[in-house]
Amino acid sequence: MSNSTNYVFVLDASKKPLTPCKPGMARSLLKVGKAKVFRRYPFTIILNKLVAEKHKGLLLKIDPGSKQTGFALVSLGGEVICAMVLVHRGQQIRNALERRRTIRRGRRNRKTRYRSSRFLNRKRKKGWLPPSLMHRVLTTQTWVNRLIKLAPIDSIAMELVRFDTQKMVNPEVSGVEYQLGELAGYEVREYLLEKFNRTCAYCDAKNVPLEVEHIKPKSKGGSNRISNLTLACRPCNEAKGNQDIKDFLSGKPNLVKRILSEAKAPLKDAAAVNATRWKLFETLKATGLPITTGSGALTKYNRCRLDLPKEHWIDAACVGEVEQLTILTTQPLLVTAMGHGCRQMVQMDKYGFPRKGYQAKKPVAGWKTGDIINVVKGKNIGLKGVRIKTVRSKGNFDIRHGDAILSVSRNQIQPIHRRDGYNYSF
Repeated sequence: MSNSTNYVFVLDASKKPLTPCKPGMARSLLKVGKAKVFRRYPFTIILNKLVAEKHKGLLLKIDPGSKQTGFALVSLGGEVICAMVLVHRGQQIRNALERRRTIRRGRRNRKTRYRSSRFLNRKRKKGWLPPSLMHRVLTTQTWVNRLIKLAPIDSIAMELVRFDTQKMVNPEVSGVEYQLGELAGYEVREYLLEKFNRTCAYCDAKNVPLEVEHIKPKSKGGSNRISNLTLACRPCNEAKGNQDIKDFLSGKPNLVKRILSEAKAPLKDAAAVNATRWKLFETLKATGLPITTGSGALTKYNRCRLDLPKEHWIDAACVGEVEQLTILTTQPLLVTAMGHGCRQMVQMDKYGFPRKGYQAKKPVAGWKTGDIINVVKGKNIGLKGVRIKTVRSKGNFDIRHGDAILSVSRNQIQPIHRRDGYNYSF
């Protein structure tokens, strides 16, 4: 595995994608004026002339995940020339929707006009997915379309995996046992009483009234799954509140380890992959490129056979039938989905009521929070690749440089990458 960066994407004068080149060649073309920078992330140059290049097709490989998705651009000879890891924000979307739902339901319980809850007046289209799951499909689709415009991609290979959640809990499950859940013959409370020997998980109290306790609080994304439930006496339950178990038992690491070992790992990520796999497949099929699929077992077999480390982008390169791989990059582009800001026209207070007197100010035309700039004038001249933190209507912007917040004028800066909803690093 060589120590190198991603290859540079190349476009000709008509924006036709050409075969990516090495970073050294891109620097030479820029230095002699035969090309200009077209895009900062991923780094792309555009030539000053048309090129009739013999087509060299590339294979785009994708390893979909719940939190991260790996991308690898592989040549016909098995060379991995570009790699990228896309970090999703599905959990942030879920938390935002939970907060909104809590505020709306809370308003119904106050001294306001009563409005009954309505749950049966909505029709969902076939194949509907929650926004937190659909986000994973749409962001992957966005980057596939972007890469198709930047590189001569002939086909796509993706890992189409289905997790057997029953077997993840019990590897020996078979036959009719699939029809018997973990609580077969038990109620939840009786199951927990027997599982934890009718003892408080935190203070080992016995012969006292015990309450069902969430190890990871529901207010912080915890579920009602049996693997997230334990038993606690009332004093311990009230003392813990909505704290994380590691904070509540910060001075008792052995006890934390024991409780977490007794509770089985949640299967939320596996469920997310299972729910989105066919939707993603149909979405990628709409690109018109040939699509092949591979199993997760085949991906792992290829990675172990080639003695490669476990990484999302390396897993992507190992998807499908692989004879050999030559890794030409060790610095994958890390792309983090940040969203496009809030669409609220009227800001709310913490109780969900409109803030009085608030009026949105007209932004400066052409500038947005999150734009990446170079400072070309003023006392901060020389700063490169910094993000705008705040856009003010007067024209003075705040920029973030390390831990410091600096102020610059819009006449002193030059844009190099407009905000597109993603954060970039290596």
